[in-house]
Amino acid sequence: MKKHRYQKLLEQIVNSEAKQEGDFHATAKMSAELLFEQLDVSRVVISGLSEESNILELVCNEVVIALNVDLKSRPQPSASPIFVEELRVNRLVASDDCIEDSRLIELVDYYQHHDVKAALEVAIRINGHLEGVLSLERNAEISAWQDSEIQLASQVADQLALTLATKYSYDKDERLKLFLSATEQSDQIMMVVNLASACIEYVNQAHFELTHIPKEQIIGRPVQALEFFKQFPEKAESVLVKVTAGDSVEEEIKLVRRDGTDYWIRLSVKRFISERGNHFALINADNCTEQHLHQSELERLAWRCSLTGLYNRIHFGRVLEKAKAGHLVLVDLRGFKRFNDTYGHANGDLMLIEVARRIRHFAEINQITEIARIGSDEFALLISASQDVNVTNALIERLYSQVELPVSIGIEQVEPKPALACVDIASIEQLFPALTCADIALQYAKNKQGNAIQIFNSALLNAFKDDAQIERDLAVAIKGRQFELYYQPLKDLKKQAYIGAEALIRWHHPKKGVLYPGAFIDIAEQTGLITDIGSWVLEAACKQLNLWQHRQIDISMHVNVSARQFFGGSLFEQVWELIGRYRLKPHSLILEITETELMADIRSATNLCNELAELGVGLAIDDFGTGYSSMRYLKQFPITKLKIDRSFISDLTVSHESREIVSAIIAMASALNISLTAEGVETKEQELFLADHLCHQAQGFLYSPALRVAEFGEFLEKSALVH
Repeated sequence: MKKHRYQKLLEQIVNSEAKQEGDFHATAKMSAELLFEQLDVSRVVISGLSEESNILELVCNEVVIALNVDLKSRPQPSASPIFVEELRVNRLVASDDCIEDSRLIELVDYYQHHDVKAALEVAIRINGHLEGVLSLERNAEISAWQDSEIQLASQVADQLALTLATKYSYDKDERLKLFLSATEQSDQIMMVVNLASACIEYVNQAHFELTHIPKEQIIGRPVQALEFFKQFPEKAESVLVKVTAGDSVEEEIKLVRRDGTDYWIRLSVKRFISERGNHFALINADNCTEQHLHQSELERLAWRCSLTGLYNRIHFGRVLEKAKAGHLVLVDLRGFKRFNDTYGHANGDLMLIEVARRIRHFAEINQITEIARIGSDEFALLISASQDVNVTNALIERLYSQVELPVSIGIEQVEPKPALACVDIASIEQLFPALTCADIALQYAKNKQGNAIQIFNSALLNAFKDDAQIERDLAVAIKGRQFELYYQPLKDLKKQAYIGAEALIRWHHPKKGVLYPGAFIDIAEQTGLITDIGSWVLEAACKQLNLWQHRQIDISMHVNVSARQFFGGSLFEQVWELIGRYRLKPHSLILEITETELMADIRSATNLCNELAELGVGLAIDDFGTGYSSMRYLKQFPITKLKIDRSFISDLTVSHESREIVSAIIAMASALNISLTAEGVETKEQELFLADHLCHQAQGFLYSPALRVAEFGEFLEKSALVH
């Protein structure tokens, strides 16, 4: 009778919908309920082994409700090696006294906690691998486990194992379908190649979208049918060899479709081994055509000047590096900055466009292919080596004549004022870069009267060598304390009193005597030595200001700061340290920087100016009127002073233009409530004009040249300024 009941129990499980669908939880619950009903047990517990954590998790349990037992977790496989091994070898453990059974020693705490006297533990296995445990427990000592009970429990465990196998099969099939669906929807090309047969086993839809080659022409074909192998056979074979050996490969290649259009792909190829030990190559490919087209466009734009359409400095520099002969010609527009400031940038651009048009026209007529705009107002040409020297000189003369013709700007005719430099590349190839030599010659050309044309020669080279020597001497001078500060007084035109001093550096050269900044500052700027020199000047000036303040001399100290020093990143810390060390009065230290340098990095300059202003440091724009500043930026900076460039002051009494510019600057400074100093005042007439127009301060030879410390003190005493 029992056997018949047990058979019906098994049939219920086997024929259940849950079991057929691989629903392990539902099948386990039903099995536990049926076993609890049919067998004389206190508890049925079914545990499943988690795939991720390898931990037995309670799936379901059936207990005598009256017991109301709070189940304690069963020991895990990692903590029960004896028990797990017993299940692996013998499939089950049937114990009538589980507390004393050595096979179940690791579960004793669990049994004692639940007052279990007898236990039947049956493994749920798939292909010999433990997937779970079916546990039948008795709290009362009844008869020993019957063979029929053990057989029933074993058969139920088998059905649970089959349920799990069905579930895993369904899950695997679902994951496979999901994976295939995802790969078909992917924009990335995915391909599988059998490395043993070198045949293409799979390719997704993205391959057709990019190559326009149908799948049926690819799948099942040898890998050599791919366009990569057809167009780059050697490289493709190399990739195949590497991947077969187990290496991963990445390549970026340009391919051509059958209709002649180009496209770029980025390949990633890796080997993988299937469960059966077969070797395959997984190929992923991204369409990177857009990136390459974008990069090509960027490179095209990178070689051209957007304003003039000529090549730019980068392109011309690369061409020049390869040139071993020929003539390099530089064209510079003298006074272009002044023109820009006077007529505005829009008109400045018109000037550059017209000059570029003339140079291009000249180049086309004379079959010169390499022309470029290599600076703000600087152009370059490379004349072929086939030209005779006399012909080249004649060409340069004609170019100069064409460029210097007046340009129509609105209703005015403006002369571009070119300066030309020419370098025979073959003659200097082993000495210095051609562009360096041309720059040297150009500086001389700018200072010439009449036709501003300069051919590079040995004399200029010697001058360059002198500059190089100065560079070496400067390094020694910084360490050897060969510098000294001179001070030029600033006069308040309203009070008729001297209220400040500008610190000016002098170099006591051991061979050349006293050198003014003009002889070495440019070289110091170019070589980066200006940072060390600037730091020394700033500290020496602060130290001297401290001494004057101790003597109750109430004047401000003006110190020039180079762009490299200003934007170098340590100016704020140095100023902060010096102000604290020398206890300088607020606003007695004024740093001067040119407006062009200030405009080089508006954001950084604004932040630094605000930080310095918070320290009580005054800020002055030097050489005002010669750079590129605007009212908007002047309002943005915490500027305390503008210094009108001496070029406007020198012809103040004879130039209507200069008088108008100076008057406008004074009016602007007044509107912005900014102090104003005129530089280079040399005559009484200049001073009277400035005073009449309410310019605040002036400095120049009319009052005094720059003086040494002792002489400056005497000058102040004579001026009755010492309090």
